[in-house]
Amino acid sequence: MKRIVMMALAALMLVGVQPALASVEVGKAAPDFTATDINGKEVKLSALKGKTVVLEWTNHQCPFVVKQYDTKAMQDLQEKAVKDGVVWIAIVSSAAGKEGNVTPEEAKKIDAESGAKYSHKILDSTGEIGKMYDAKTTPHMFVVNADGMIAYMGAIDSDPSPRLSAVEGATNYVAAALAALKAGKPVETASTKPYGCAVKY
Repeated sequence: MKRIVMMALAALMLVGVQPALASVEVGKAAPDFTATDINGKEVKLSALKGKTVVLEWTNHQCPFVVKQYDTKAMQDLQEKAVKDGVVWIAIVSSAAGKEGNVTPEEAKKIDAESGAKYSHKILDSTGEIGKMYDAKTTPHMFVVNADGMIAYMGAIDSDPSPRLSAVEGATNYVAAALAALKAGKPVETASTKPYGCAVKY
């Protein structure tokens, strides 16, 4: 009995010394990361302070991502944002052998065909960045303000249907967040439930 109590106490002590993972929340600092994009350029989030940053979790084989790209809604938003000085980072957290996992060369070909307009694309096949942000779906969107704080997190828009026609008339939460930040106003809808395909860790 004494041995069981000692083991239980030891287990509790181990739990106590393990570092807690910082939760990703609106108004808190966005977790920093450093990665190399598909063009071989280093991307360090903390080095982008002073700029608004969009993080887009993506998987070209997911119907919910296809909805945004086949209608050009995502590319149009990317292009407008980048022209406004926003740094747009697309992230693929699909593990090797899983749906959506691509090589840099495959990613470049896919994006050339779709006309993607992001600033950087990162292949996060280990899932390190995805798990850091608790990215659950594709798409799953995060907007980081110029102070490095999360200003929006959640769905791309208000219609969770995979139908292409669902884009029209939907409220685009990312577009609204970017417009608010540009105008120096608070983001009205700062957090929503993401929808889409599960990230293929």
